[in-house]
Amino acid sequence: MRITEKQLQESTDYLKEKGFDNPEIGIVLGTGLGKLVDAIENPITAHYNHIPFFPLATVEFHSGKLMYGTIEGKKTVVMQGRFHLYEGYDFVDVTYPIRVMRKLGIKKLFVSNAAGAINLDFKKGDLMLIEDHINLLGGSPLAFGNVADFGDRFVDMNEPYDVNMREKIEAIAERENITLQKGVYASVIGPQLETKAEYRMLKIIGADAVGMSTVPEVIIANHLRLPIVAVSVLTDECDPDNLKPVDIQDIIKVAGETEPKMIRLFRELLKSL
Repeated sequence: MRITEKQLQESTDYLKEKGFDNPEIGIVLGTGLGKLVDAIENPITAHYNHIPFFPLATVEFHSGKLMYGTIEGKKTVVMQGRFHLYEGYDFVDVTYPIRVMRKLGIKKLFVSNAAGAINLDFKKGDLMLIEDHINLLGGSPLAFGNVADFGDRFVDMNEPYDVNMREKIEAIAERENITLQKGVYASVIGPQLETKAEYRMLKIIGADAVGMSTVPEVIIANHLRLPIVAVSVLTDECDPDNLKPVDIQDIIKVAGETEPKMIRLFRELLKSL
């Protein structure tokens, strides 16, 4: 794993030539959560396979493009389709787009994901504002030789999710009458789902939801001093005592049904910034 300033510059120059002009906000869209791009005014699209040094999205329900335009008056760059360790990528690959978006100029980052509810007070179809996380991925996107070229090697994670944006999004949810749970997100490698014993372990260690993404991007955002807010769409209930087989298509369906609420939260948050 290694990254160079030259690589980042080439990726950024390509996007600037495409018209990606000083975006203020970056957004990462998770599984089944791609429709926010419909809100982009005057969109410009860059497919990942055309951007120098970008990985390629290999998951069939991740579309693999970076989009730029205006949402609620803010210049925004949106990742429609993210990268995962379970696709065979390393931590540098997974987080490379965050570095590029920061180099383009973003000042804040919004992240969404689909996750399973470990906290049984939470229900399928709820949204959860991530307040903290547990990294169970077995590594870090900062664990490479020349990381100090890009920021502090030892990054403080006392408050990894921006408090100000969290307060704003909570107020928006209350105003819009959207159920917004709050909790701790555990990130695992996947792609297999958890066993009953693993769900019990996750509950014991303090997780409210579990997924296969987000934490690497959050670590890099903190490394880059980039304020971040993250919301999970809870697509299934992980009750080890009443566990049923999960169909990935059902997860996609629930994500799609819940997505309009997440889009409303993100659009209203954009307005408030």
